[in-house]
Amino acid sequence: MAPTDSPASPRRRIAIYDLDRTITRAPTWTPFLLHAVLRHAPWRLTALPLVLGAAGLRAAGLLHRDRLKQVMHRAALGRLSPARAEALAAAWVARFGPAQIRPGARAQIAADRAAGFRIVIATAAYRFYAKAIAQAVDADALIATRTATDTHGNLLPRIEGGNCYGPAKLAMIEAWFAEQGIDRAQAEVRCYSDHVTDVPSLAWADAAVAVNPHAALRRVAEQRGWAVVDWG
Repeated sequence: MAPTDSPASPRRRIAIYDLDRTITRAPTWTPFLLHAVLRHAPWRLTALPLVLGAAGLRAAGLLHRDRLKQVMHRAALGRLSPARAEALAAAWVARFGPAQIRPGARAQIAADRAAGFRIVIATAAYRFYAKAIAQAVDADALIATRTATDTHGNLLPRIEGGNCYGPAKLAMIEAWFAEQGIDRAQAEVRCYSDHVTDVPSLAWADAAVAVNPHAALRRVAEQRGWAVVDWG
């Protein structure tokens, strides 16, 4: 007979969702920046050539993705107060969310919640704007990339604590488990993602689901027997 959890140590159920192209149909960073620039500081559009140049260097493999992210933040937002960031993110999600949040993601989140899973979003997106999407889908927790802050709490264009991407995402998930006092051995974990860079997190889960996967993740999912779904 399989062992059962004792009343003193109930088995925790955690459903971990990637954000960009998993919950949403499209990436979120560039659309958010365009929204923010037009409403926060239109004059920053003059920095577009700098951003395009940095993107070209990234495409050529001459600039790290973390550095590109910080260049885009500096050019489009500069130093930003938390209140201003929250207002921009809320306004952006009000426009972005209805069309871009996948109906299938909302349905699966609802199903997981009904089954007793805690809903966690783990994303490379910056926390200061991803929080608005997490609230829009009623997530219970958000694990995301953080920015450095100055002595007044203003957001700076510098990643702090690492980019929540690839193997670093799994490390941050594990750190969150430890902070929450969740024993991985006593947890049931589901993980959803669209991209092969999340293979470490998907493999760590008890159940892995490839959501509208690109070709590389689809191949891995087929090799490992992971579920493949289309959320529209």
